Order: sequence, then structure tokens, then C-alpha cells
Amino acid sequence: MDIDLTRRNKKARPLSDAERGKLDEFIDAIQYSGRYSDKDFEYRHVQLPKAMLKAIPKEYFDGSRGTLKLLWEEEWRALGITQSLGWEHYEVHEPEPHILLFKRPLNYTPPQH
Repeated sequence: MDIDLTRRNKKARPLSDAERGKLDEFIDAIQYSGRYSDKDFEYRHVQLPKAMLKAIPKEYFDGSRGTLKLLWEEEWRALGITQSLGWEHYEVHEPEPHILLFKRPLNYTPPQH
């Protein structure tokens, strides 16, 4: 299950301070699922408050689908999503576009610097 890179911005699009300020009120309402897994990956989903979608810049959306694009780590962290290293946004639950699906390899270990 590879990430469809055509569904992302070509490069991470940083938020301006003003854009980030509009999102601050929603951060405490972001909900995180427990982790679940298959033989290769662990998964979790992140539920954004529905009203938050209106405050996210339009460049983060896929106009043809009406959902968020697949976000780079820099982008989802800028929205206020906090989780440990290694998670990758791989899908949006289209019937409920405020739910973002994440995965990372089982037994992920961050790179050592």
C-alpha cells in the first residue's frame, strides 16, 4: 500500500502565522484513535473538528475530491496534529473528510542522529 504522491502538494506548504492562529482554537478538540495493526503496519486515525476544515488553507484541499490532500508531515504537524515520529498520512476517509488515516511500519524506530 504505497502513498499516492499525486494526491499531495509537490512540496510541503508551510502555514503563515495568521493561518496557524486560525487553527489554534481547534487543537484541543483533535481526537486520536487507538493504534491497530496488520502484519506490516500499525495504523491510527485522527479526527479533526468539522469546523476546523473551514480554517485550513485551500491549498491543502483536493478540489476534485472535496477532501484534504494527503499531507506532508510538516503540514499535518502545522495543523496541530501531534504524534510520535514515523507516521505518514496515507488516506482521507472520504465519507467523513475530517478523518485522516495514518500508518507507519510495525516496530518503527526513529533514525539515530
